[in-house]
Amino acid sequence: MNTNLSLLTKNVRSVLAASAAFSVFAFAPAQAQEAEKESAEDYEQIAVVGSRSAPRSIGDSAVPIDIISDEDFKQQGATDMVSMMQTVVPSFNVNDQPINDASTLVRPANLRGMASDHTLVLVNGKRRHRSAVITFLGGGLSDGAQGPDISVIPAAALKQVEVLRDGAAAQYGSDAIAGVINFVLNDASEGGSFEARYGSYYEGDGDMIQMAGNIGLPLSENGFINLSAEYRTADDTSRSVQRDDAAGLIAAGNTFVADPAQIWGSPEIKHDIKLFANLGLALSDSSEAYMFGNYAEREVEGGFYYRNPHNRGGVNDGGIEPADIDGDGVISEDEGYQLLLVGDLTGDMSGNCPTDIRVGDNVLENQTYINEVQNNPDCFAFNEILPGGFTPRFGGVVTDMSLVFGTKGELANEITYDVSVNLGENEVDFLISNTINPSLGPDTPFEFSPGRYIQSEQTLDIDFTKPFEIGLFEPLFVASGFQHRHESYESIAGDPASYEIGPLATQNFGIGSNGFPGLAPNSQGEVSRHNIAFYVDAEAYITESFMLAGALRYEDYSDFGDTTKGKIAFRWQALENIAFRGAFSTGFKAPTLGQSNVRNVTTAFGTNGELIDRATLPPTDPVSELKGGEQLTPEESESITFGVVAEFDNGLFITADYYNIELTDRISTASGIELTEEDIATLLAQGIDDASSFSEISFFTNDFDTTTEGLDVVANYSMEMLGGDTKFSLAYNWTSTTVDKASDNISAERIRMLEDNLPAVRYSATANHTNGDWRFLARLNYYGSIFEDHLDSALPIDKVGSEFTVDLEAAYNFTEQFTLTVGAKNAFDEYPDENTQYAIRNTQVLQDHCTQQLRLLVLTVASTT
Repeated sequence: MNTNLSLLTKNVRSVLAASAAFSVFAFAPAQAQEAEKESAEDYEQIAVVGSRSAPRSIGDSAVPIDIISDEDFKQQGATDMVSMMQTVVPSFNVNDQPINDASTLVRPANLRGMASDHTLVLVNGKRRHRSAVITFLGGGLSDGAQGPDISVIPAAALKQVEVLRDGAAAQYGSDAIAGVINFVLNDASEGGSFEARYGSYYEGDGDMIQMAGNIGLPLSENGFINLSAEYRTADDTSRSVQRDDAAGLIAAGNTFVADPAQIWGSPEIKHDIKLFANLGLALSDSSEAYMFGNYAEREVEGGFYYRNPHNRGGVNDGGIEPADIDGDGVISEDEGYQLLLVGDLTGDMSGNCPTDIRVGDNVLENQTYINEVQNNPDCFAFNEILPGGFTPRFGGVVTDMSLVFGTKGELANEITYDVSVNLGENEVDFLISNTINPSLGPDTPFEFSPGRYIQSEQTLDIDFTKPFEIGLFEPLFVASGFQHRHESYESIAGDPASYEIGPLATQNFGIGSNGFPGLAPNSQGEVSRHNIAFYVDAEAYITESFMLAGALRYEDYSDFGDTTKGKIAFRWQALENIAFRGAFSTGFKAPTLGQSNVRNVTTAFGTNGELIDRATLPPTDPVSELKGGEQLTPEESESITFGVVAEFDNGLFITADYYNIELTDRISTASGIELTEEDIATLLAQGIDDASSFSEISFFTNDFDTTTEGLDVVANYSMEMLGGDTKFSLAYNWTSTTVDKASDNISAERIRMLEDNLPAVRYSATANHTNGDWRFLARLNYYGSIFEDHLDSALPIDKVGSEFTVDLEAAYNFTEQFTLTVGAKNAFDEYPDENTQYAIRNTQVLQDHCTQQLRLLVLTVASTT
């Protein structure tokens, strides 16, 4: 089996977790008994991405490329594609997003310190459609990003994955600022495999079941059908500590409060189904037809913040009775006794319901509450039906499907062609339960469907290539093509109860499903656009040792105009064993239709540190324009990469690549902007009837510039030792981001999240020893410190310290087809820093997701024929 070309460190927040793995694998005899290859041969894997000339090995490429084989994925303890990628791809980061709205459904992934939609995703070289999910809360760096959902791709469907770590918008179009990931599907026409996994965390939660299979079938004598399927479920985890306010309620005699009141951990995956098909058929000796596509569906549910039964705004908060609580002779703002919000159910306010009930330590024992509210049918407080408060459960069903078909071949004059049609659609149907529409009072349901978003894309690609003999060492290889893409983004209203304005709305009760109000009919609709693109690129070895490549791409969008981008790259074999490579490119990312048009309401921390409802409006909405919003423009980038490739006769292989990405007019959501009464009146006049429940607004905006630089180092070496063969690998990454310019819409905490929320330095050193039927692996991982400010809360964790972890693994080949593997991630059970800084505040970030201890036991059984 080939050594991993890139064994990267995992993201500090998701990987500083303890896990132990027990795995059983069965490989095809040719794979299980194959002798270890020489180190140099391991790096002759061929990549298609990055060049439209003849495919090149990673050592011969002018830009850094990683190739991950299907065997690399089989050896991962993770069970979903996103987590697998982060263990083997340099500078690829991903983390779980507890209590983070839509980010729980589609986790944002980051390459080279960029947002998740700065990486272009391809499948078999064809552009992958975006997810309908916009990560409004994306951990700072990916706030507002709308990228593809790669987790819908089952590992069983893959032949290999190619990762181009360099700007490539001039070659492939929008989004390729950080790089390109190309998923190459399995094209075997025979054989197959089946895998079943069961896993559980040592804490007794997070039980996981997964089954996956792949089969190759002939399509007549000249083609193939390759089918893959995967099914997975996983229970949620909880690494919570009890909230201080919840503990105080329990101590005061409120026995209805859950322990823990608020769950912090991985979400529940109720079901996750992934289907993929890849077909090919030779039409002649020089042409073929192809088709591939997928269908995927998963339902995910996670926790939200606890709603305190004494002071939750719009539910229980009846205001403050001013009083000199601290006895200093001065009544400051918000100083006084907390009052209970009580509604009058009579319809004409004839109930004379009390408005002066002090909640005290436990309002359930307040005799005025008992007499005048609990036992009075004319008056109502949510403490009657939710005496311990409540914690919403938020999630949704994500459905993804695609179909690509086309034909490619070679004409008589050495012109190759590839014509294809690409159809893709992603839909998210949000769900929220264990919550209420406060304005409906006692008639509220407790489960809602707040609405749906649908992203659809249709693409036509026409590509040609031809070599030209012009007297150079190799022919000049020229590629050109045309692309037409149409895309749409549709918002569909939720069920009426999720947005309904109930009878208690005029009495300061909140409107809509609490935590995620539904999309109203007057906010639903569909927007669309199209764009055309023309490109040309050329590549040739000018001399035997010097290769030069260039690309130019023009795109014209119907909604914001046109742009032209270019790239130039080189590779110089300076010495027999040492080559230099580099590239300069300009790039862009077009604003998505979702970013330009979406309306959404999110629960987040407000400017005063309290949880509030924040409305995200289109940047061209009149209220947004009052606060500085304007039509979005593309993000523009300039990228420089320079590196060295060294391959020595003793088997040592090293690549080191420096990168510098200057990105201007970056698109993100503005930090929350407080609404005035006049602003709310304007929204109400527009027909946004629930505007009275909004405390802040946000919108997408081009309002900051960044410079990101870094260094990737990958080294591999093989030697004989201890009677067997040992392969050593080192993967090192340093990344630094600086916010060069930002508007007043970006808070200081947000700027620091952009700069310091990812580890600046991460590396892993691996030794993989094989001796007869035995194999042993040890890996040392280092993760640098980070800054954390969850949900832009202004409750920052100043520093999450650096950590070392150790992974261990042992495997034994019982037969040619049966291998037993036992391993442990974070074998010495290292913990990250715990967040104890805000233990008193009611709106605390109770326990940062870095503190989760996730020790996982996994059993995997697989067979391959």
